[in-house]
Amino acid sequence: MLDIIRKRSASHARLNTPTLVTIAAIAIVTVRCVDLLMLFNTLGPSGILDFIQRSIQTWALTLIFFASLVMLCVEVRCAFVIVRGRNWGRWVFLLTQVISGVYLWLASLGWGYPELFSIAGETSQEILHSLMVQKLPDLLILFLLFVPASSRRFFRLQ
Repeated sequence: MLDIIRKRSASHARLNTPTLVTIAAIAIVTVRCVDLLMLFNTLGPSGILDFIQRSIQTWALTLIFFASLVMLCVEVRCAFVIVRGRNWGRWVFLLTQVISGVYLWLASLGWGYPELFSIAGETSQEILHSLMVQKLPDLLILFLLFVPASSRRFFRLQ
């Protein structure tokens, strides 16, 4: 019986997630849920239906709409994978942030399609500033995953 308890405690000791990594994973899920709630609250039921109808007018818009939903699911999956200590989870999360940031910036400058996913601003500096302010929570999450020594050590050991 003591042997079983020792084996269980040894396996749990290996999975002790650092506090900063846990906070980052919780923040990923929380930020995504709050973003969706704020979007639903801002648009309302009729606005959501209008948004979906505008998003599926053409094949390109539909592809972008579904790609954004897939990225949302991938980011939430990354949060659960990160807590388990999988190093690829934080790299995939970083990749999703780079893709979404570059796409939002290009769409806001008029180089991307559609204008539906753009940030308002007169100049490219204003747009970049608004984008950085919008991405600030994600930058903090990336900081928690990559910078502290305990986080780096946790992903190196797993």
